Amino acid sequence: MMQALFQEKLHVLNVGLASFAESIARAGGAALQIEWAPPAQGQQNVARALAQLVNLPSVEAANRTAFDLYQSAQPILRDIGIAREVLPDMGTRMILHGGPPIAWQNMCGPMKGAIIGAILYEGWAKDTAGAAALASSGDIAFEPCHHHTAVGPMAGAISPSMPVWMVVDTTHNRPSFSNFNEGLGKALRFGANGPDVINRLRWMGQTLAPTLRAGLEILGGIDLKPLMAQALHMGDEVHNRNVAASSLFLKRLIVALLKTRAPSADIAAAVDFVAGNDHFFLNLSMAACKAMLDAAHGVPDSSMVTAMARNGVEFGIRVSGTGERWFTAPAPIVDGLFFPGYTTADAAPDLGDSAITETAGVGGFAMAAAPAIVKFVGGAPQDAIDNTMAMTHITIGRNEAFTLPPMNFAGSPAGIDIRKVVDTGILPIINTGIAHREAGVGQIGAGITRAPLACFTQAVSALAEGVCGKR
Repeated sequence: MMQALFQEKLHVLNVGLASFAESIARAGGAALQIEWAPPAQGQQNVARALAQLVNLPSVEAANRTAFDLYQSAQPILRDIGIAREVLPDMGTRMILHGGPPIAWQNMCGPMKGAIIGAILYEGWAKDTAGAAALASSGDIAFEPCHHHTAVGPMAGAISPSMPVWMVVDTTHNRPSFSNFNEGLGKALRFGANGPDVINRLRWMGQTLAPTLRAGLEILGGIDLKPLMAQALHMGDEVHNRNVAASSLFLKRLIVALLKTRAPSADIAAAVDFVAGNDHFFLNLSMAACKAMLDAAHGVPDSSMVTAMARNGVEFGIRVSGTGERWFTAPAPIVDGLFFPGYTTADAAPDLGDSAITETAGVGGFAMAAAPAIVKFVGGAPQDAIDNTMAMTHITIGRNEAFTLPPMNFAGSPAGIDIRKVVDTGILPIINTGIAHREAGVGQIGAGITRAPLACFTQAVSALAEGVCGKR
């Protein structure tokens, strides 16, 4: 047998330096180059921490628990409230923002613009100069939306008197919240704060929110998870594409609105506003994903990611088994398609809480269900499928509630595992909007980015220290 073996043509699998394979090829041999890199880009201390966590029974059991909690969550849209009245620990002189914690002086242009707009909306200052001075004075507290069970896209600004969606995970009796979507163009979430923006926000608070709330009272709530699942079957990925989800939401609501005692003019204006904004459901998708992931947060020893968020300066993640700690790295610039007249040089770094959708297994992780999204973020339809497939290598399982038609109705990959990210080097994909780096210009494109590896290496080291410290 050995003699026969040596008579066969030699096939070489080369791992590592490509020059070894090239030498074999020059000698007439066949060599297949295997793409491989050491975990954590060769950081030995991180690799040792990773080795302590791989196949560790306590971590595997914790991840099963966390993933089951995530999957069993049932987010229901129950009501609309005022931020200061319903958000946990929301102060009267506090403004919430997207991403991990950041001080005013370190904020990016769009976030500063949104903060100034929120101050004007609250009536705490008469003009932008006064609002900027107040923001820098220390008299206003700035905290992440995530610290108050809330999420907000892009700048994520939520001030005390703004209306918010009130979502409840009825399985675990946990709330989550999000602000309202203003539509595209010049909007507060992109840092715009002109009179038209403030007037729209006031109309949303005074007319839109009470009108929609009356409809919700008739319905008794809306189950968001089945609606999202149906939207995935209709070509959405419920992050950058919400055409179907927004239409399904309006379809449920419009009959109820007609049964309310709200003025007909207000109903017409509300329906017109929602129907004219294909992104309207985004904020509800985010709140639903927040509720599902909060159910999985706080499981000791779990390596499952429960939040990814960006503030335009830093990208941050939170992990179920490491408590309330953020692991941060510089926020990347998004690679995508730009509106005419704009380039990468005009773009702000990645911004907002909307990556909560990817964290929950939709958005970029469910791109296979939304091949048309590539017309918005760049690429080809096959890229959408490839991106979803790649995420199966860094996730704990599949969410069978969110099935993907192009994948033979397989569940969306979900439950990002920090160990698998560091081990494989495959980074979570996010499709997102691109904001101009200056306040008030607005959205200038959309594209794809990836979470920085440094967030995950930090998290692996911290989890290993915590797990091994108990042994």
